[in-house]
Amino acid sequence: MSKAFTKESDAEDDDAGDGAGVLPLPAGAKNYMTPGGYVRLRDELLELMDVERPKVVEAVHWAAKNGDRSENGDYLYGKKRLREIDRRIRFLTKRLEVAEVTDPSVHHGSDQIFFGATVRYADDAGEERSVTILGIDETDSAQLQVSWISPIARSLLRSREGDVVKLSTPGGARELEILSVRYPAPDPAV
Repeated sequence: MSKAFTKESDAEDDDAGDGAGVLPLPAGAKNYMTPGGYVRLRDELLELMDVERPKVVEAVHWAAKNGDRSENGDYLYGKKRLREIDRRIRFLTKRLEVAEVTDPSVHHGSDQIFFGATVRYADDAGEERSVTILGIDETDSAQLQVSWISPIARSLLRSREGDVVKLSTPGGARELEILSVRYPAPDPAV
């Protein structure tokens, strides 16, 4: 069938961004990642390729043998899920290929803020918060983790415990006092 007669949404699904909801890397920036983050992404990739995708391919193959594909929900859902898996595999492969694994434990004991630091700070209203600066692909805001390219991380990086830094926000500039800086302890097995 000619592409002229396909629904636009189908084409968009196939060409949509590989990492929906994930920040793109800034031009020329490295994809910094902790060793743990790298392992988690690699494990997800292997799980998708070795377990999830073969299961879905088998289900689609079974559904295809059942006749009319245009009204076969198992077939249609399976094909859609297969596209999602393939898209995620492409995304993870690209991100892992350009990953720059950086072990934050090398800074253990330092009071200067680098990638991988957990920083406790107080804002100009006296409210204390704590964030961990990680890679774009491994952050979880529910765990108080921020990407190294986020505005808060950019303000904190290279500062030291006791410093006061300025953070530009939509509501105006804020001052943050750095109260403590922690890094994970080095792994004695390495």
